[in-house]
Amino acid sequence: MGKKRRAAGCVLLAVFLIMGIRYFSGHPDMVSTAVQNYYLKAVNELIPSYHSGGQPIYGSVLNKIITTYRNDIVPSICYSENYSEVKSSDLVKNQFYDLEDNEQSGVRVDEVPAKKTVFNSKKWNDPNYLRKYIYQVDSTTMVTNSEINGKVLLNKDLSLKKSKQPQILIFHTHGSEAYKDSRKGEKSDTVIGAGDVLTKLLREQYGINVIHDRGIYDVKNGKEDRSKAYYYAAASVERYLKKYPSIQVVIDLHRDGVKESTKLVSKQNGVEMAQFMFFNGISRTAKNGDIKYLKNPNKKTNLAFSLQLQAEAMKKYPGLTRKIYIKGYRYNLHYRGRSLLIELGAQNNTVKQAKNAMKPLAEILNDVLYP
Repeated sequence: MGKKRRAAGCVLLAVFLIMGIRYFSGHPDMVSTAVQNYYLKAVNELIPSYHSGGQPIYGSVLNKIITTYRNDIVPSICYSENYSEVKSSDLVKNQFYDLEDNEQSGVRVDEVPAKKTVFNSKKWNDPNYLRKYIYQVDSTTMVTNSEINGKVLLNKDLSLKKSKQPQILIFHTHGSEAYKDSRKGEKSDTVIGAGDVLTKLLREQYGINVIHDRGIYDVKNGKEDRSKAYYYAAASVERYLKKYPSIQVVIDLHRDGVKESTKLVSKQNGVEMAQFMFFNGISRTAKNGDIKYLKNPNKKTNLAFSLQLQAEAMKKYPGLTRKIYIKGYRYNLHYRGRSLLIELGAQNNTVKQAKNAMKPLAEILNDVLYP
């Protein structure tokens, strides 16, 4: 009788193991979460000084191991959780993510002509007109006419009421991006410096409470490393949004990379300025369709925000903006509807040209958000 019970128990255990393997193989995110939680619990119990901010009891070697784990392994685990139900053939390669600011790519973005008559609201209601003159859709993705319906996007209410609480967050996923005359090691000569100027204008000239994150997320151990830049930037954005839930506008300010023969300079009221480009991620590849593991419930509002800013810029500063670029990834634009990625000039612009462009950018942001 004992042998029969043991045999039955073994069979039952085998069934549970098979069911467990089948279940968790379809939910790898749960496995990674369980591993991470187990690790954190073990560390908390065994090395409480680690969580209290003190030196681990086993010295600097263990401290270095833990730091490496948190900086390199945990991001990979968390990053993989976004890919929980995806086949390897459907994954988007890193090049798909980073192509927009690769000087060697040869990708050409047509410039918007500097004509006073370029803005015509009736024409902007036509998706075909927008495709030809306003948008540049990357070859790796596609966009539907219903998504770029100008009549809908231009009439979407994006207005805010000014508050004493922070309403705008400016950050830089690629904070190391600099210009042709930038001084090495000077943050003020990079896109972060341009962000300083934009922040000051919005605060002092328009009375808007702005948070500027001056962190650099694309340099690790003194070397450029963009492999996890969007992940690290996302973690920072989430911390700010948790601390300041009043934030309704999130701006990621970049610097583009183009061929040296391409000059992104516009003269406005006698002042040379770097042309800038609004950028949208559509969470879709031309090959595989919608990227289900990178959902963006704010995609429509993202598109409305960039198009309304583009329209305002073309009314007041024709030729200052390039075509709105649409690409397939999400680019951390899902946290708020009024999220925006901006490519400010390129590597062959000067620091002054980039900073000069912040004055009209601040103006059109104020016009759209606080009409």
